[in-house]
Amino acid sequence: MTTLHPALRLSDRIAELLTDPATAPAAWSSRPQWRQSLAHGAPGIALLHIERAATGRGPWEPVRSWLSVAVGAPVTSGADSYLYYGAPALAHALTCAAQARPGAYQRALDRLDQVLAADALRRCEQAEARIERGDLPTLAEFDTIRGLAGIGSILLRRAPGVEPIRRVLTCLVRLTEDVKYNGEVRPGWWTLDGPSGARDERFPGGHANSGLAHGIAGPLALLALALRRGVEVDGQREAIRAVLAWLERWRDGHAWPYWTTATHLAGPERRPLASQRPSWCYGTAGIARAQQLAALGLGDPSLRNEAEGALAAALVDPHALAATTDLSACHGYAGLAHIAQRAAADASPRNAGRLRSAAALLLDATHSPHADPDNQARRLLETAGPAFLEGAAGTALALLAPATGNTPATRWDTCMLTS
Repeated sequence: MTTLHPALRLSDRIAELLTDPATAPAAWSSRPQWRQSLAHGAPGIALLHIERAATGRGPWEPVRSWLSVAVGAPVTSGADSYLYYGAPALAHALTCAAQARPGAYQRALDRLDQVLAADALRRCEQAEARIERGDLPTLAEFDTIRGLAGIGSILLRRAPGVEPIRRVLTCLVRLTEDVKYNGEVRPGWWTLDGPSGARDERFPGGHANSGLAHGIAGPLALLALALRRGVEVDGQREAIRAVLAWLERWRDGHAWPYWTTATHLAGPERRPLASQRPSWCYGTAGIARAQQLAALGLGDPSLRNEAEGALAAALVDPHALAATTDLSACHGYAGLAHIAQRAAADASPRNAGRLRSAAALLLDATHSPHADPDNQARRLLETAGPAFLEGAAGTALALLAPATGNTPATRWDTCMLTS
């Protein structure tokens, strides 16, 4: 009998506890709008069961149950929707389900494709008008969670050769062009928002966000993934190089600052970065994976080696890992293990070995040596909730690939722009 890795037993037990929406912990339903939230609600929990069903680890019935919750009331579209909420979130979940069961959900997906295309074009028109006015962007214009990079991820998967994705890519290319703010040159993604997306008095002159969730690494990853798929618009390669040059300017060893402010730009010299977690949302894991994708798209072996080396080093850095305090897909050990496994599949042989070793160590960090998976799963559901992005469902999902040595069957992680 094959002994399951403890991390895989934990993943299985979380899924079992989230089989039935009626008996799952109530946190996911504490806010009615979370019904259609990929980050917090039914579509994200469905992703776990979709991947399990696709790989033969679980039944299909929980998929139907959670998707039924997601479509149990009108689905939000238009200005109030984005990749992690509303129609795009549902489209992502259904696309993963349809990959596991070809032909399934086609009527619903056909309708959602029309909604997504119209919304993408509207967003592009607004971004183009903003650029023509000379205004600075908001994070929600371009980032992965709420912006064009996230919308582009589902368009690239569902309709890679049509106008909406090309318009999105063109907008993101223009985003990388330098602008002037108060007479000073800034990168085109400089925003007056704080990192939360709202105005923040700690950032009086704005900032340039580096992260994959809310910063320029999201557009970088989408531009790179599109290039790998053969979808290219004018200036795309130059835009990728411009972002890479900015990130290289601010790199400190195998880490990048979460953001750069006007104070940083005005300072006489860069200060060494304090230890910080190497997470997907902010930090080396997300940024280095975006760089690796860029290197693969550009066919740049030197850049690829640098990105893979930075990621491998960060994932075993004791100071960085000491700042990692949970298991989540967003910024915890499970998410780091998943990215290590994803990157290893695309890495050079030497770096692939380093990344797989890092993934194994990260998996070991997700459980105590003698912990009971049932108790750990229940405790995780109590403390972190059942959600995808920061909760138990995402933890269970992120553990699957590294614990089994496989890549995701449904490409569920396209919503994180890691594939």
